[in-house]
Amino acid sequence: MTFHQRPRLALALTATGAFGLALLAPASPAGAQQRATTECPRVLKCDWIPAAYQQNGDPANKQAYGNYDIADRPSTNAVKYIVLHDTEEDYAGTIRIFQDPKRSVSAHYVVRSSDGHVAQMVKTKDVAWQAGNWYVNTHSIGIEQEGVALEGAKWYTPAMYRSTAALVRYLAAKYDIPLDRQHILGHENVPPTTAAGTKNMHWDPGPYWDWNRFMAVLGEPTHPTARPSSQLVTISPKFSANQQAFRDCEKNVDLPVQGSSAVPLHTEPSATAPLFADPGLHAPGQPGTNCANDWGSKVSATQQAVVAERRPGWTAIWWYGQKAWFETPEHARVTTPTAGYVVRPKAGRAEVAVYGVAYPDKADYPADFTAPHLGTPLPYTIKAGQSYPGGGEAPTGYYYAPTIDSSLPYDHTYFAGGSKYVTVQIGHRIGVVKADDVDVVRVR
Repeated sequence: MTFHQRPRLALALTATGAFGLALLAPASPAGAQQRATTECPRVLKCDWIPAAYQQNGDPANKQAYGNYDIADRPSTNAVKYIVLHDTEEDYAGTIRIFQDPKRSVSAHYVVRSSDGHVAQMVKTKDVAWQAGNWYVNTHSIGIEQEGVALEGAKWYTPAMYRSTAALVRYLAAKYDIPLDRQHILGHENVPPTTAAGTKNMHWDPGPYWDWNRFMAVLGEPTHPTARPSSQLVTISPKFSANQQAFRDCEKNVDLPVQGSSAVPLHTEPSATAPLFADPGLHAPGQPGTNCANDWGSKVSATQQAVVAERRPGWTAIWWYGQKAWFETPEHARVTTPTAGYVVRPKAGRAEVAVYGVAYPDKADYPADFTAPHLGTPLPYTIKAGQSYPGGGEAPTGYYYAPTIDSSLPYDHTYFAGGSKYVTVQIGHRIGVVKADDVDVVRVR
C-alpha cells in the first residue's frame, strides 16, 4: 500500500551541474481535472477518477493539503522508475481513500483484480504520494493493484497481470524506462531515505506476486544471455515449483505452503543455518526470519545478483555487503546466467557508502535557500572485492513543493544537482552510490 513520507521533498534530473528553476502553475480547477484524458494504452480503456488535490487545513501549515504534488515531469523531474503496489484494500475502497484529501496518499493508477480494469487518478506529470521515499516518488509512477499481499494467489489474476504489463509497457516507452528490475520495482524494492527509516518501509506486492510471469507478459522473460559460469545471474525459480512456507508475523500464524517468487537466504550453505538478517532490520547477531515481510532474508525471482561463491547444491551471492546462500539443486532451475552491468568499488576503496536518495550538494542551492538534509548513508556498504547489479544513472536533484500553491519563495522549484549517482541492487531493495566511488563494468 502506498504512503506519504515526510518531509515532503521531490527531486529531478538535469543535464547540467548548476541548479535550475522551474516555477509551476497552481492546480487546475476541478472541472478541468474531470475532463482530463487518461494516459493509457488504448486496449485498457482507462477511467479518469482524479485523486484529491485541495486544502484541508490552515494554509499556514505547509502540509495541510492532499494528495499529490503538481509538477511538470519530465521537464522538472525525470521519470526513471515504475513502482508496483498492492492496495491492502478493495478497489472501491482504494478510490475513496485517494479522493480523501486528509489521507495524504495517492497513486497514478489503480488496477482492479477481477477484470484488470484501470483507473488513472493522478497525471503522470505530477508526483503521487506512493513510495514512502520522496526521492523515488518524484522520479516514479505508482501503480496500485487491488489485493492483499498475504492472499496474493487469490487477488493476482491473469487479467491483472495483463493489464499491469500493458500499462507498464506503455509508460516505459513514454518515459524511456528500462524494462529491468532496477527500474520496474515492487514497493518492497524501494529503499528508505535514511537508515532509521528502514523498519518503516513497505513490502508489497509480497512473495506471492509472480515476477517471472509478470516479466514474461511484459515481454522480458528470463533467458540465458551469458555463459553458464557467469558471475551475474537472474534468480529464476518456477513459481509453482518453488513451494515455500512463510509466516504472517503480525498475526503470528503460519501461511499455507504455496508457490512463491521468493527464495530463502541463509548465512551458510545449509538448510539448517540461520536465515540472512538485513542489517537495517535486525541487530548484529540476530538471525533473519521467515516472516513474509522480512524481505532481507529472501531474494526474488527476476532480480539479478552477483555470485560470490559456488558449492555443490548451493550458491552464495553478495547481499547487503555480505554473502548470502540459497539452494541451487543440480537439476532445478533456480538461476539463469545473465550478461549485464555490475557496480564495484574503485581500486583502493575499502568500501563504498550506499544511499536511498540522490540529493544535490549544499553548494547546488542558492545562498538564500535552506537546503534539506543532504542524504545520509544507509546501513549497507559495498566492500572491496564485492560487486552488485546496477550502473544505470540515478537522477540527482530536489523538487521543493511544500504548499498547495507557489506563494512561498522557491515553492514548486526544481534544483538540479551536480554530483552523479548510479543505481545499485544492494539487496532486495535498490540504492544509489556516488558515481565517482565505483566502476561500472559489463560482465558476460
